[in-house]
Amino acid sequence: MARDIAIIGAGPAGLIAAERLAEAGYAVTLYDRMPSPARKFLLAGRGGLNLTHSEPFETFLTRYREAAPWLEPALRAFPPQALRDWADGLGQETFIGSSGRVFPKAMKASPLLRAWLRRLEGLGVAFAPRHDWRGWGENGALLFEHDGATVEAHPAATLLALGGASWPRLGSDGGWTPLLAERGIALLPLRPANGGFAVAWSQIFRERFAGAPLKRIAICFAGGEARGEAMIDADGLEGGAVYALSAPLREAIQRDGKVAIRLDLRPDLDEAHLAERLAARRKGETLSNHLRKAAGLAPVSVALLREPGRLPEEPAALAALIKALPLMLTGLRPIERAISTAGGIATSELDENLMLKRLAGTFAAGEMLDWEGPTGGYLLQACFATGVAAALGIESWLRS
Repeated sequence: MARDIAIIGAGPAGLIAAERLAEAGYAVTLYDRMPSPARKFLLAGRGGLNLTHSEPFETFLTRYREAAPWLEPALRAFPPQALRDWADGLGQETFIGSSGRVFPKAMKASPLLRAWLRRLEGLGVAFAPRHDWRGWGENGALLFEHDGATVEAHPAATLLALGGASWPRLGSDGGWTPLLAERGIALLPLRPANGGFAVAWSQIFRERFAGAPLKRIAICFAGGEARGEAMIDADGLEGGAVYALSAPLREAIQRDGKVAIRLDLRPDLDEAHLAERLAARRKGETLSNHLRKAAGLAPVSVALLREPGRLPEEPAALAALIKALPLMLTGLRPIERAISTAGGIATSELDENLMLKRLAGTFAAGEMLDWEGPTGGYLLQACFATGVAAALGIESWLRS
């Protein structure tokens, strides 16, 4: 039986599939167009490497929205605890943060990746960096461009794990989409996920507060609420609280061109209590200073309140504005700046083993597939889980 397997894409999905297949005795070669593996994974680790989440599985599953039903088997087969156990096995013990998110104790990706690569090398996985995949030759061989020459590979099975189209300088540029479209594979357009949104700030606000954080806020939209932090940038708004609602916000903007959200700048205080505090204003005190002391608002929040126009002086009206500040999002930030992407290979193109129905022996995993999840551990978890599922699918297909 032929046991050579090609994996194209050395991100988390490709690496975990390589590990599982090598452990099963297959000869695995990992191809990647970058000079070193898992560059986006390393970038994610700069913020603490949020591997997964500790919430109950049924709640966890809902974070994937429409993709939850077809992702469920893979996530159940490799759930958050399995990912934690795997990291522990690499000597990278994990812990649960106050938000329920799971991190390695080292709080970065590089120690985990180094241990992981040592394990893969020990299993005999071959790495082929600077190999840019160019599709298939007339004889069915995989074609790569390497150092100005064309390289062919003839594996028994292939796993595509090329990522989406965010942060292209790190390797995922969506260049695989025309290669699959030429083979008749149905693709949904790649769109920014967990990305920022454009806001038409006033010139003075943009110049003064670009780069300032909005801490401990809530964003409300279409009956949903996301708490956390956001970041003002020169062209709009981004950050964790924004990313949590990025899917419905993106869909609304693509449908209507713009969308109104509401910011709660003090979600920890109810409106009546806030109005009571604002009513106790000392004579001669400036409104900005009063908002800072009585409402606990940072200068950026006070300036944000002034963006729509003149502030009301009446405490109840001021409290209402702080609790529901309207903000118009006028567009999407570029996909290159997004943390992840939505869209990709339509689920109808895949069988239960994540094999492409039109290309026997070719499987796909990770961000290439049509799913998305918010930041908070959901992105990496699904990449790992689909990588494991594809590895199991390859084994099953080769045995049959």
